[in-house]
Amino acid sequence: MTETSPIAGLDAATAEFDPPLAALDLAVLRANATDLVRRAGGTPIRIASKSVRCRAILAEVLGADLTAAGGFAGIMAYSLREAIWLAGHGARDILLGYPSVDRVALAELAADDLLVRSITLMIDDVAQLDLIRAAVGTDRVRPRVCLDVDASLRIGPIHLGVRRSPVRSPDQAAALAGEALRRGFEVVGVMTYEAQIAGLSDANAAVRLVKRASAMEIGKRRGAVLDAVRSMTGKLEIVNSGGTGSIEVSVVDPDVTEVTAGSGLYVPTLFDHYRSFTPRPALYFATSVLRRPTPSIATVFAGGYIASGPAGPSRVPKPVWPSGVKLLGTEGAGEVQTPLSGAAQLRIGDRVWFRHAKAGELCERFDTVHLVETDGSRTSVPTYRGEGVCFG
Repeated sequence: MTETSPIAGLDAATAEFDPPLAALDLAVLRANATDLVRRAGGTPIRIASKSVRCRAILAEVLGADLTAAGGFAGIMAYSLREAIWLAGHGARDILLGYPSVDRVALAELAADDLLVRSITLMIDDVAQLDLIRAAVGTDRVRPRVCLDVDASLRIGPIHLGVRRSPVRSPDQAAALAGEALRRGFEVVGVMTYEAQIAGLSDANAAVRLVKRASAMEIGKRRGAVLDAVRSMTGKLEIVNSGGTGSIEVSVVDPDVTEVTAGSGLYVPTLFDHYRSFTPRPALYFATSVLRRPTPSIATVFAGGYIASGPAGPSRVPKPVWPSGVKLLGTEGAGEVQTPLSGAAQLRIGDRVWFRHAKAGELCERFDTVHLVETDGSRTSVPTYRGEGVCFG
């Protein structure tokens, strides 16, 4: 490996360990966090835990002094059990990004006043209110809830965006808020996640056009939704929007009180082609060459860490060092072995470094992430998996 490689420091700092292993460049992580804060322009950023899945890194980012107003504040969790676990480790402002129908976890939440105050549930259906109330088992507890409002773009029969909430119109949102209030819930927020803006790269003109149209539509509709909900609830604590790829779009709206970001800390390959920010990869994994089936092919152990989403080339890991090595189209990244072409320089036992397609999902494959400072010092910390927890 040459000294000019951005992975050189990670490789040297982890030389004593046998792969597979995951390593993170702390200087790059901090630069990414600073850039997210800059892009948010003073609007607080709620960190998406699913895109991190490591308590030490959550603490690193939440505790950082990034000088700009706003900074990181609060966590968006993806599971109620995860939220309860994080609260047990000191987290106090946790918004669920998704509804929960985990009756055991809901009962645990209701039995602890601190959890009730620290965790805000996400809802988009009256049936969820019924299930939550039944799980809670008492009318005396007033769970905090946030309404998930569909932010997809619809042009006639065409649906652009993800399939999330059935709540779309101001009347639907107000009706759900009213039902929540009548059933003894505390309605504290509204969330709109514009996946068709945040999750698509803007590398071509057609996508940029869709993003602009979508931003105009949800900006107008969100205002009407908020007016309708506030007529039922009064002032809202939380108006959450956006993701790593759409921060600038979200913060333009003065109604938005916070944005969510997480993938922009690690910067996986799905975020390589955005024009709104410069991708700086921070998280990598390495595995070792097991054999040489031909002079130009090396086969490494494991590596088949396929990301969620539509199956295809965008979801497979990308070998990034040494330069020139590539996956084979006939085999791809495998469960127990991955053959690579362009590997004439590799010997048995050498390392190959990869990037994952998505952010936090890589942490489900490793117990430990090695955090490497600029001076080469290293701290090894557990992932969620390394702490013996798995939230689905």
